[in-house]
Amino acid sequence: MLVNVKGRDNVNPKQSYVVSNHQSVYDIFLIYGWLGIDIKWIMKKELRKIPSVGFGSQKVGHIFIDRSNSKKALESINEAKMKLVNGTSVVIFPEGTRSQSGELGTFKRGAFKIAYDLNLPILPITLVDTKNILPSNTINILPGRVKMVIHEPIDIDKYSEKEPGYLLEEVRRKINSALPS
Repeated sequence: MLVNVKGRDNVNPKQSYVVSNHQSVYDIFLIYGWLGIDIKWIMKKELRKIPSVGFGSQKVGHIFIDRSNSKKALESINEAKMKLVNGTSVVIFPEGTRSQSGELGTFKRGAFKIAYDLNLPILPITLVDTKNILPSNTINILPGRVKMVIHEPIDIDKYSEKEPGYLLEEVRRKINSALPS
């Protein structure tokens, strides 16, 4: 498989925060292998039930979020805040789930709330064609080409916390700009 990474110079390993689109389980391997920074994932609590994945993810400090319970979701976000130290970043797929078509889905606000709470910049990342490498409903990794575009970080101070929709749309616009039309 061929991986093309653009924008690696936009990554500051001393800085915390990451946001990405989500097309495939392969996104996780791509980010781990080619981003080059210490990361923790925020993932839906249902993944904790998968043998080995849930146990391993918990042991290395990834954060599970209960999206059906706002109080428990807030507890998970607070847990994430404690882990974002010394350049450790958190990866949140703001769409909340994989895109079956490769098109960018609707963003949820949780990632942006954490960014505001911790006053951290957002590093938008676009992943292209990972859905072709590891399609949903299979464990077969297929040959092919993928691309990771690491955009310039977005300074959240330029956006009002009272109107997070503007920041959300800017991140969405940047990520979408590198997806094929």
